[in-house]
Amino acid sequence: MTRDGSKLSGSSATGAQVVVRIRDVKRIYHLGKVEVRALQGINLIVEKGEFLSIMGPSGCGKSTLMHIIGCLDRPSSGHISIDEVDVDELDDNRLADIRNRKVGFVFQTFNLLPKLNAIENVELPLIYAGAGFEERRKKASELLNVVGLNDRMYHRPSELSGGQSQRVAIARALANDPSLILADEPTGNLDSKSGEEIIHLFEELNNRGITLIIVTHDKDIAGHSKRIVRLKDGLVLSDEKIK
Repeated sequence: MTRDGSKLSGSSATGAQVVVRIRDVKRIYHLGKVEVRALQGINLIVEKGEFLSIMGPSGCGKSTLMHIIGCLDRPSSGHISIDEVDVDELDDNRLADIRNRKVGFVFQTFNLLPKLNAIENVELPLIYAGAGFEERRKKASELLNVVGLNDRMYHRPSELSGGQSQRVAIARALANDPSLILADEPTGNLDSKSGEEIIHLFEELNNRGITLIIVTHDKDIAGHSKRIVRLKDGLVLSDEKIK
């Protein structure tokens, strides 16, 4: 429930389950005496099973919006719910729990721990969730098989290509069966062939029912999604379904 008693989460107007509901979200930063209005009133609904790209020029608010959806930052005002939980009301510990259980992250720089091999990297969210060794080893092995790396499970990041490293990161993002995968420029550090392979993997995952939001400046990458939201000056400029 929101502060005014209205319910943010639940079904959308189409009757589908809502994974992300954003209402009038604003984010203001203060740099000395300068006020930066990164988001100026965002309204957005993402339904279960959607594949959405967020686009816009540098400084339009893409990363800020992603951080807020991923519970890495809080809005200055407005409301956001993730999978029927009103997250702007939560304390830091509960917010961290939602972040670990409800959201899987894929970053441009992969963010793998260099001293751990692939299967150990994938196990990390499961360790934080309290899973035992046999449970997490089995799950991580299954996920690496899903992303096509069953023959690279015991290789460290330095022994993997960029595309393989991103596949490990995607497997890790899936570890806790999150409601949502957030990907920030996931092909930005990859050559064109590897980038195409990664975006096709995202399409396969979406076809399995996984909800995906990709932040990208690349219109070709965005063209693989089913909906494109364009931001400008901290506002939604357009919201278009393309498939």
